[in-house]
Amino acid sequence: MISHVLVNLRETFKPTGQLFYGWYIVAAAGGLQMLASLLWMQSYGAYVVFLQQEFGWSKTVVAGAFALTRIESGILGPLQGWLVDRYGPRIILQIGVVLFGLGFIGFSRVETLLEFYLCFAVIALGSSLGGFATVMVSIVSWFNRHRAKAVAFSQIGYALGGMCVPLVVLALEAFGWRATAFYSGFLVILLGLPMAQAVRHRPETSGDVPDGRVLPALNPNAQIRADMTAGQAMKTPAFWLISLGHASALLTVSAVMVHLVPHLTEGLNFSLGRAALMVTLVTACQLVGQLLGGVLGDRFDKRWICVLCMVAHTGGLLLLAYATSQVDVVLFAVLHGLAWGIRGPLMVALRADYFGAASFGTIMGFSSLIVMLGMSFGPLVAGLFADYYGDYQLGLTVLALTAFLGCFCFLGARRPE
Repeated sequence: MISHVLVNLRETFKPTGQLFYGWYIVAAAGGLQMLASLLWMQSYGAYVVFLQQEFGWSKTVVAGAFALTRIESGILGPLQGWLVDRYGPRIILQIGVVLFGLGFIGFSRVETLLEFYLCFAVIALGSSLGGFATVMVSIVSWFNRHRAKAVAFSQIGYALGGMCVPLVVLALEAFGWRATAFYSGFLVILLGLPMAQAVRHRPETSGDVPDGRVLPALNPNAQIRADMTAGQAMKTPAFWLISLGHASALLTVSAVMVHLVPHLTEGLNFSLGRAALMVTLVTACQLVGQLLGGVLGDRFDKRWICVLCMVAHTGGLLLLAYATSQVDVVLFAVLHGLAWGIRGPLMVALRADYFGAASFGTIMGFSSLIVMLGMSFGPLVAGLFADYYGDYQLGLTVLALTAFLGCFCFLGARRPE
């Protein structure tokens, strides 16, 4: 049994006797996603606490900045995808990393709401160009049979970034939010550019093949499917159903990113440190989920796994909405984190399985026009309900029920003929 596992691991990572270069790309992609997660996406809720204390901005205002950046990323998606397919991911990543770092440096100097929104627009542009959507184009091209595992391993960086959020909180409390943002910008550029340099577009341009070697098909009699263009993909029901299901999942994810820390500190009287630990628990469970998702996604029907994850998202958010103790919050963190981690890699792998890798960047870009609705409206809905009713309970309940509807999207998203 052990020898069989070792053989499988060797075939996965060293198919020709040396480490397949695609795994270096996975490591670089993970590092870039870790920077985005640690310094912005997962730590934004902690920044919200300090911004409200200094400027007195409402929950809707600070959530609106996050929402607008997600709208910007969604609108940019089709152009970004085309650019990555046309010119390759490396140059796009390098431009994005520089913009991401400069946006943070500018953010450290804001004095007005307009400056705050403009700086966050630059941060969003940089993190989009230099992050998830761009690196995924490379990964789905370098992997076929091990695609779900490769995507999952790359997203471990995102989870590790979330687990390190308490370090950002310590920096915020010790040095202030301005100094933390300023040095975060330099850290992004210093670490991000070398990692972007390691990413390559397609294995064929480096004299390689997907997965490191040509493997026989699981079914020798199966026909090889031609990759779809973006136009062909958008004519299939699967494109729209996967996009809507993805958007419904991100309603919960984005709302939690922005409002978990304020909800715990204001509604349940958690200290900022304890709230940060809950963020760490969510992302620790996300990390475990990503490892499970990578293995399960290469073995079982990805659609049904996504359905179960949406049920878990719904249950977790309801637990958070009606939490009365730390135990409720811990159960939420476990359910939400596992569902997020398992489902995340499958969103990418499912599209690549259905539509192929040739135009994957453009396909993901057009899909982002729908997905951005979830990332944008999740924080806004939670913030508006909290400002009007004085707590997050009703807003989180509405988002939980909306997430449940996503189950039916994945159920209907069958592979195109």
